Amino acid sequence: MLDRIDHIGVATDDLDAALTLYAGSLGMALAHRETVESQGVEAVLLDVGEGHVELLLPLGPDTPVGKYLEKRGPGLHHVAYSVGDIEAALEQLSGAGIELIDEEPRVGIRDSRVAFLHPRTTGGVLTEIVEPAAGH
Repeated sequence: MLDRIDHIGVATDDLDAALTLYAGSLGMALAHRETVESQGVEAVLLDVGEGHVELLLPLGPDTPVGKYLEKRGPGLHHVAYSVGDIEAALEQLSGAGIELIDEEPRVGIRDSRVAFLHPRTTGGVLTEIVEPAAGH
């Protein structure tokens, strides 16, 4: 059902400093930068191998990432897995007792279709399921 790790999401309160670390010091290539209003973030994808690191800057304190930063501070926010058919994956996950935060997929970065799974049923890790848009 899960094809591969698509990306690791990292919450940050200073996108410039995070870019200096990940792109500068760690040498990851900038792949894409986008504001995703529906998720309340400015997101930056950096290439690492076949996957990505996604830096997430909240657009405000009342967004999910803004609340995360207030509670936990900067750091690992979520792990995302790529799937070929997000509806089938969500149906299978729900049937296996995994709590869905998103009952229906929504649009993510680079026009991907995404849905989040609740960490209380995924071993304490916020998990994102991603169906990449064609060509990504």
